[in-house]
Amino acid sequence: MPSAFHAHNTNPLSQYPQAWDRAGTVKLLVLDVDGVLTNGQVLIGENGKESLKAFDIQDGLGIKLLEKIGIPTAIITGRSSKMVLARCDELGIKHVHMGVENKAAALEKILQSLGLKSSDCAVMGDDWPDFQMMKSAGLKICPAQGHNAVKEIAHFVTTQAGGTGAVREVCDLILKAQNRYEELLAQARA
Repeated sequence: MPSAFHAHNTNPLSQYPQAWDRAGTVKLLVLDVDGVLTNGQVLIGENGKESLKAFDIQDGLGIKLLEKIGIPTAIITGRSSKMVLARCDELGIKHVHMGVENKAAALEKILQSLGLKSSDCAVMGDDWPDFQMMKSAGLKICPAQGHNAVKEIAHFVTTQAGGTGAVREVCDLILKAQNRYEELLAQARA
């Protein structure tokens, strides 16, 4: 087991013995939005429509760091939102599937377009609509506040909740498991 395993201090990996090895082979990170990239609250304005979404800035940097080492991120969400699209544009996320009822089918399209297998990807979801796209993922992840039934199938449950750094925690895990974290940290400190 790599020595960096012991340096990973965001979550006790001893509780998730498969997570480190699985994170070491991830080639694509797939995320739900509500409850994963956001805290899951839906803020309705006076016009009766969703008015705001809050994204964690550290999640964004984690996504960009993965992209820097050649691991793209994809978004698959059941809702459609211009706010999500704007955030994805800002982060350079090219694979965005919104308003999706069959998340497994959307994931399959992304995998085919990238020439990857489901075992190559990490999928992070927080509730029952995410089961199908998580089913065959190489690494299944649930944020801390996710539904207990999703936690039961996850290889890794973050200590942070969705919208408050859970995605960054996963990005750090992948970077460390692939021995890229220290190199990127040194570049940032230079």
